[in-house]
Amino acid sequence: MTLLSLPSPVRTLTVTEGEITDYRGAARRDLPTARPGQASPVHTFVLAHTVAEQTVAALTAAEPGPVSVVHLGQDIRTVRPVRPGEEVTVRLEVAGIRKEPRGARIALRVRLVGEDGPEPFAELTISALLVGATLLEPFGDIGGGPAAPAPAPAGSAEPQSVVHELTCDWITAYAHASGDLNPIHLDAQAARGAGFDSVIAHGMSVVALAVEEAVDRFADGDSARVRGLGCRFSAPVPPGTALEILLQPDSQGRVVRFTCKTPKGAAVKSGWIELAQPPAQEGEEQP
Repeated sequence: MTLLSLPSPVRTLTVTEGEITDYRGAARRDLPTARPGQASPVHTFVLAHTVAEQTVAALTAAEPGPVSVVHLGQDIRTVRPVRPGEEVTVRLEVAGIRKEPRGARIALRVRLVGEDGPEPFAELTISALLVGATLLEPFGDIGGGPAAPAPAPAGSAEPQSVVHELTCDWITAYAHASGDLNPIHLDAQAARGAGFDSVIAHGMSVVALAVEEAVDRFADGDSARVRGLGCRFSAPVPPGTALEILLQPDSQGRVVRFTCKTPKGAAVKSGWIELAQPPAQEGEEQP
């Protein structure tokens, strides 16, 4: 299938308060309850995921052999979180394709437009490797998405570290809250068939947890202050493994760098979260 013959990758949906609460609750399973009705910044990826899956399926429909998708990196720019009851239009474009020894690397750009339209309240760049894809022709740009913001001058604040252990129940709860029911996250036999020793956590669940830790520690629990985030995925995270999240804020707490690692090494690297200044209180001037 050529890009010109792809079905229009657009989806419109209404996001319920229950979906927002369930998703953020799954990401925060081991953390205190979040503010009611306030969405995780990573919920934007959940809204984009179905259209991205459909696009990849259409692109690879004519492949003679099986194709598996490896999520390589994720970048999100957001003006605000998605709102309960909001109708969201998801628009996707294939930004570029590049042939690689194991298949084809692809970059997808997604825009989410809500009730404030027509400007998007969030824009995402999804980077993935389509292992086994042989028919896709190179085109366009697969650049790494938006660049991470520069840290504030005059050094950094003290790093903070926290350790979590993602259980099978945690992974299952996240799967249902996010709608990503890929068997490698839920069925040990399917995971072994894909080359893993056991089921594995969703990469974006690890990112969502890191973002929640950063929001609690550096944004007073206010997820609306997140203006962007990005990361690159290095290795899977199995259940029952100690996952260390290292958070490194800059001197003004505006940019938080993060990495996630297991005893075997890095699972998520080159992570960054950009935070807006807190809203000015009545009678105060915004810095």
